[in-house]
Amino acid sequence: MPVGDPGLYGPQSVVWKVHADFSAMMVGGLSSLMIQALHPRALAAVWDHSNFREQLKARLGRTALFVASTTYGSVEMATQSIARVNAIHAKIQGIDQLGQPYKANEPDLLRWVHLIETVSFLNAYQHLAMRPLSAADCNRYVVEMNKVGEMLGATNLPTTLQDVLQAISEYEPVLSFDQRTRETLQSIENYSVGITEKPFFALILKSSFDIMPHWLLQKLQRTPDGCLQTNARRVALQIASQPVQWMLDEQGVSAVAKARMV
Repeated sequence: MPVGDPGLYGPQSVVWKVHADFSAMMVGGLSSLMIQALHPRALAAVWDHSNFREQLKARLGRTALFVASTTYGSVEMATQSIARVNAIHAKIQGIDQLGQPYKANEPDLLRWVHLIETVSFLNAYQHLAMRPLSAADCNRYVVEMNKVGEMLGATNLPTTLQDVLQAISEYEPVLSFDQRTRETLQSIENYSVGITEKPFFALILKSSFDIMPHWLLQKLQRTPDGCLQTNARRVALQIASQPVQWMLDEQGVSAVAKARMV
C-alpha cells in the first residue's frame, strides 16, 4: 500500500471514524440488508442472480471487504473494487415478480441501496458510539459517502442527513413486504453462528432493528421494543464489543491505514 496515500477519504474524514466502529458496522450492515429487501426490483436483482440466502456469510464478507477497501484502501485499491462491482452490475438484469424490468446498474436502484446503506451505518454509529457525531459531522458523512455512491453510478444524491431521510421516504409507494422479503429476513435472523457467538449475534441482530426508522420497521412487519429494552441492549453491545474493538484499533484495517499516513 503506497505510504501517504489517503485513499478516497483520508484520516480526517468522518467516514474513517464511523467505519472503524466494529459493532456499528455490523449493526448497520444487517439493518441495511433487511431494509433494502423492501424494494422489489432491487431485491430481484440479488435474488435472481445470487444464492445469498444459502451463503449469507460469504455475502456479508464481500460487503465488508468492499467497504473496507473503499474506505481505507489506497486510491488504486478503492477504484479497482468499485470497477469490479460496476462490471458485475452491468451483467445483471431481468424482470421482478410484479413484471417490472430491472437492471442492477440502474441509477435509481443504486441510489436506493446507497441511501439505505448510508443512513443505516450512520444510525448505528449514533446509537452505539460513546460520543455520537454532531449534526454537522452527520452531514459531512453523507457528503463523503456520496463519493463512492456516485462512482457506483447513483445519481441525484442528497447532501444532508435530513434530505437523505426525505429521499428515502419518497420510495415508500414502491416498497413492499412480500414472500421474498420475508425469506430474506428469515435467512438473516437464522444466520448460523457458533454457540459461543450466539449471544453477541443476538445483540447485533436486535440492534439492527432498533436503529431503523419506525416507518421502515413497520414495513418489515416488526414493532419497536420499549426504551428500557433498547437501551439495555445498546449498553450490553457496547460492553461486549470492547475487546474486539480494542484489537481492531491496534491491528485492524483502520489502524493499518493510519500507520501508512505517518
